[in-house]
Amino acid sequence: GDVAIHPTPVVGVLGVIDDVARRVPSGWQDQGNNIYLLGITRDELDGSVWSEVIHDHLGGKPPVVDLKGEKALAELLHGASLQGLVASAHDLSEGGLAQAVVESSLRFGMGARFWLNEILERDNVDLTAALFSESTGRVIVSVGREDDVKFVGLCEARGIPVLRIGVTDASEKLEIQDVATWNLSDLKQAHSSTIPELFG
Repeated sequence: GDVAIHPTPVVGVLGVIDDVARRVPSGWQDQGNNIYLLGITRDELDGSVWSEVIHDHLGGKPPVVDLKGEKALAELLHGASLQGLVASAHDLSEGGLAQAVVESSLRFGMGARFWLNEILERDNVDLTAALFSESTGRVIVSVGREDDVKFVGLCEARGIPVLRIGVTDASEKLEIQDVATWNLSDLKQAHSSTIPELFG
């Protein structure tokens, strides 16, 4: 082709799940679960999907990596998984929060409602950064209401920033308060038809 592949360091990681029945999916399956954002959102849009799509630019300074924080987050997620506290988990590394919530909703066709005001206030970012920043060390998780107190306590005990930012529902819609509401059927069509349309 005419476009070279961008230079990208790649790290392959292989893990073993002792009991595959206890794996944590990337999408939510049950209505009424609370959705939490773990980690801090920074104004880090350089090199992001948003920057490429909106500005046709992939340069700039990449997101800061905090290895100690990443380890703490991984240990928290592993511990919460073993205790059965987390119903789903999705990273925010490609496309930020916006992409993650779309993929999590489409995985099992479960709708959700979100609010971003606490992210804007706590992390001092604007709406664009809240939706599309690819800051590292962040994950969204869904948690059953019966496990809320225990899960939040676990986060606080381990020093992981945690915010409740949404709730799953059976509406078959994805709503981001004060931003937009989409039908999951429309999102699924856009998500699944892009490559076929590009390649005819």
